[in-house]
Amino acid sequence: MIRLENIYKSFDGFEVLKGISFQMKKGEILALIGGSGNGKSVILKHIVGLLKPDQGHVFIDGKDIGHLKGNDLEAIRSRIGFLFQNGALFTSFTVYDNVAFPLREKTKWSEKEIRERVLKELDQVGLSGAENKYPAELSGGMIKRTAFARALVTKPEVMLFDEPTTGLDPIIAHTILDLIKSLHEHLGFTAIIVSHELSRVFQIAHRVAMLHEGKIWTIGTPEEILSSNDPVIRQFISGATGGAFKLY
Repeated sequence: MIRLENIYKSFDGFEVLKGISFQMKKGEILALIGGSGNGKSVILKHIVGLLKPDQGHVFIDGKDIGHLKGNDLEAIRSRIGFLFQNGALFTSFTVYDNVAFPLREKTKWSEKEIRERVLKELDQVGLSGAENKYPAELSGGMIKRTAFARALVTKPEVMLFDEPTTGLDPIIAHTILDLIKSLHEHLGFTAIIVSHELSRVFQIAHRVAMLHEGKIWTIGTPEEILSSNDPVIRQFISGATGGAFKLY
């Protein structure tokens, strides 16, 4: 479903990605971990076509998106939902209008059809009754849920989650990750989750890829990562969790 081949990317002469390669099967959840500034968000932006690699190729369902433009690129993007780190809601829109926005922009649906879909998505993420609130009236968890509903409303085949729990307290953070797991089981989308909530993400992901110094340092099942004796992996896992790491 997703394949990256030898991706290099630099910004102002600083090389962020140094030959990134990995592939994912349809319906798989991949956790993307690693220290800050290692390029995890940059990888997501390459997959959705917001950035183009300096070198290498990004394939979505067999199509090299680096060579697509206009309607062809939009057709691929329409199959991808992106949950941005800060939610990226329109502050002057209500919850309802934020979630309805992609349908109004990308479809010719009637307002009745849009309303049915939007209210259904809000119900799925636990926001029934909040449709008339504005982002300034929402808690951090509600902002994430609204952004999640907006990303899901077009029924994407691929979901990209960029730090979905940033700024949330531990209980709400786990609730958001539980929601991702539940909706994945129901909808079957292919997903990449960038997160530092390792204990919960490791329970959700089928595989884990760790970035280090601009490269995929390792990729494997959560159990393989946790049992690794590699000192770089051990240091990151223990440091990220503030002590002994426990899967449960």
